[in-house]
Amino acid sequence: MTAGVTSGERFRSWADIQANAARGAGGLARLGVGEDDSVALMLRNDFATFEVNMAAGQLGAYAVPINWHFTAEETGYILRDCSAKVLVIHADLLAAVASGVPAGVEVLVVPTPLEIGDAYNVPGERREAPAGQQTWDSFVAASEPGAAPPKLSRGSMIYTSGTTGRPKGVRRQPSTLELQAAAAAEVGRYWGLVADPSIVVMMNGPMYHSAPAAYGMSSARLGLRVVLQPRFEAEDMLRLIDRHRVSHMHIVPTMFVRLLRLPAEVRKRYDLSSLRWITHGAAPCAPAVKRRMIEWWGPVINEYYGATETGIVVWHDSEEALRKPGTVGHVVEGGVLRIVDEQGRDVKRGEVGEIYLRGPHLSEFTYNNDDAKRREVALGDLVTVGDVGYQDADGYIFLCDRKRDMIISGGVNIYPAEIESVLIQMPGVRDCAVFGIPDEEYGEQICAYVEPLAGAAIDGAAVRVFLGEHLARYKVPKVVEFSAALPREDSGKIFKRKLRAPYWARAGRSI
Repeated sequence: MTAGVTSGERFRSWADIQANAARGAGGLARLGVGEDDSVALMLRNDFATFEVNMAAGQLGAYAVPINWHFTAEETGYILRDCSAKVLVIHADLLAAVASGVPAGVEVLVVPTPLEIGDAYNVPGERREAPAGQQTWDSFVAASEPGAAPPKLSRGSMIYTSGTTGRPKGVRRQPSTLELQAAAAAEVGRYWGLVADPSIVVMMNGPMYHSAPAAYGMSSARLGLRVVLQPRFEAEDMLRLIDRHRVSHMHIVPTMFVRLLRLPAEVRKRYDLSSLRWITHGAAPCAPAVKRRMIEWWGPVINEYYGATETGIVVWHDSEEALRKPGTVGHVVEGGVLRIVDEQGRDVKRGEVGEIYLRGPHLSEFTYNNDDAKRREVALGDLVTVGDVGYQDADGYIFLCDRKRDMIISGGVNIYPAEIESVLIQMPGVRDCAVFGIPDEEYGEQICAYVEPLAGAAIDGAAVRVFLGEHLARYKVPKVVEFSAALPREDSGKIFKRKLRAPYWARAGRSI
């Protein structure tokens, strides 16, 4: 079978994608895009997502993926901050952000394909490029490949989302050929991606996130067969695995939870024997959820821990997950990790502290236009993204929470992730989010938002009783709210700050 990308009933070979990328690079160069410039993408996972990334890479430019949930203001900020010369965008997304596109940015539109339009209920008239608007395909067709040899890759400049302030663009120095070769070996070791024609990759995580972007582009460089799921839906994922004999995936724990919510007869309906290497990260996974997934899919599930800034630093497989429930793994070869107290001193094994880390095989980075912010997160040559955790006697790392998400109530540190990992197991709970809200007496108190399963009859009292059976009393939230649909990104990650912000706004403070 010819290797390439399948999306719905459409297919495009890697040979065609690479040819389009070469012509696209020539066209971008004609627009003045060169080394260290930026080409922005506001695309769902599609053929053009790969082509634009490759085209920018050939020119030594940064591909800057933008979260397509962003408003015009948020999009405009990133386009200005990265000094984008070009924006490539799906047709149905353009109207919502057009007012934020700075003057002088060339806009190229990708018509929204049938499977993506259907998945997101896009009206037919919004799926086509506006009249007079140039499309990516017509731009490519009218361009010739550039004559200059490819430049050293800068990769993607991913804008990380913080709970406060504007997103920060992680801008790397050009990668050397040696680093690229070492990184390719790491992808094989920890993600199972190697040049094997029997591998079939399924992508459903949005490639505006760093890990799905790296996973997708690694699959492209290796010429693997890739299947795109337009939008995650649990049973549809099983259907695609069965239909295409999918062997490798990168997914997030929220997807595990939703898969496990499927009725037993639905889970048994599909042949999943092709699965060989499932990779997950990006968020904590409750030990009970991990165990149930391994029981269902077998010992094919692997987890890593790292960040956009660091790459993979910690990793473990299914056997280790069962032996060390709750761990995110051990430090990989070439990785460095320290856990320190408020004074930057190493804590003892088993003690909680802030995690600083550095991954192997990545070039140095700074935050675009913000070197001061880069220095703020440094401890020597290590960086922190604000995670708090500990290392056990055997060297396995356990996360407690994000430092910035930690609740301090009456001087006691409370970690929302611990409460969430218990609450998600309550019958009738589809998803949940826990965070701190203002309290006049204690400074902060715990608030839990619960998204119940359809038809579930649960209330705040029941939630508190359930949590009280598993957690200390001080960890049980006083405030429990319910939402039919928690605000979230397409990856499944909950926009916790949208839930938290109104409470703090009413209190007139942010901490």
